[in-house]
Amino acid sequence: MLQQLINHSSDLKRLQDEGYKLELVDGYLLVHRIPYVNSSSKIGEGVLITDLDLAGNKTAKPNNHVIHFVGDQPCNKDGSVITAIEHNKTTRKLSNAITVDRSFSNKPKNGYKYYHHKITRYIDIISAPAISMDSSQTARVYEVIEVPEDDSVFNYFDTNSSRAEIGVISEKLEGHIIGIIGLGGTGSYILDQVAKTPVQEIHLFDGDRFLQHNAFRSPGAPSIKQLNRQYFKTGYFKMIYSKMHRGIKSHPNYLDESNLSMLDEMNFVFLSIDIGSAKKRIIEYLISKKIPFIDVGLDVTVAGQSLLATVRSTLVTDQMKDHIPNRISLIDRDADEYASNIQIAELNALNATMAVIKWKKHLQFYQDEEGEFSAFYSTNVNEMFNEDHRS
Repeated sequence: MLQQLINHSSDLKRLQDEGYKLELVDGYLLVHRIPYVNSSSKIGEGVLITDLDLAGNKTAKPNNHVIHFVGDQPCNKDGSVITAIEHNKTTRKLSNAITVDRSFSNKPKNGYKYYHHKITRYIDIISAPAISMDSSQTARVYEVIEVPEDDSVFNYFDTNSSRAEIGVISEKLEGHIIGIIGLGGTGSYILDQVAKTPVQEIHLFDGDRFLQHNAFRSPGAPSIKQLNRQYFKTGYFKMIYSKMHRGIKSHPNYLDESNLSMLDEMNFVFLSIDIGSAKKRIIEYLISKKIPFIDVGLDVTVAGQSLLATVRSTLVTDQMKDHIPNRISLIDRDADEYASNIQIAELNALNATMAVIKWKKHLQFYQDEEGEFSAFYSTNVNEMFNEDHRS
């Protein structure tokens, strides 16, 4: 993927052609073998690291003028610190593969035009003392780093995580195999959010087809031609989200006793279906296999000339499952004369967001001081409240 990016980015291609040793790791550009002088007036080599702003498969203008460094503090020939670029001296992890020792700040009046401009400017500042001590010192070493086979779950770099420098936190989601059962309004929005995480696989389960009413309560905007094709929901959403995530798996089936074993490999399941009897079978199976899951619920009723809605998200784990009877309805909608099936896109999206945030809290992506297993939102009072706290 590095060479493909270089081939499409004239500034990176220029860096490579000029002999700089480039590497791409977790969405960051690394430039190796940067000569510098340390506090003992000895010459050493460090690594410059910058996040990347990309437009498709090529670089865009750098948005961030700060750069990271692996190595000791760069100094002048006499061992005094190069104060003009001082920024942060804290050692920290950008990702599990990258730990930096410090960062530098040097901002031109109009910012950096491209990455060649940014990298070479910092090299000029950092390496100048070393070169003045030994004219053979150079960062243009013409060495090539062998690029390992790309094993990313994404078709392009997650520059959002690297830009925000939350790669270490995002890596908590890696390797997980996720199931989404039901791709109606809420389930499809769950997919929209989970597909933007580095989970290994996302398995979609639904036997329904994507029809016109679904278009009004799902993310995106299908064309009339697409609606006329009447794709299975799983196939339709795989077609869309596989453009971004490589691990989307389509299962155009309803789950019953004959195929519940398809859930055995899941690390976590999102349950977004209305049929109580089917939900009951799935929940009993997930509990028997000790697979944690979140069940979502949306209750919308007509109140005069307005709508009244309550949105619910309930986490169930092997350690906490006694709250199921009080939170999750296992009655078929046809048997409940008071049940409604009104769905509105923003409520579906909110329901999905509540579920995904709770899943991420379960994995310690977010802090979880409250430790609730059920969360509710009421449109009438614009209030969210928590129930079923961990003991």
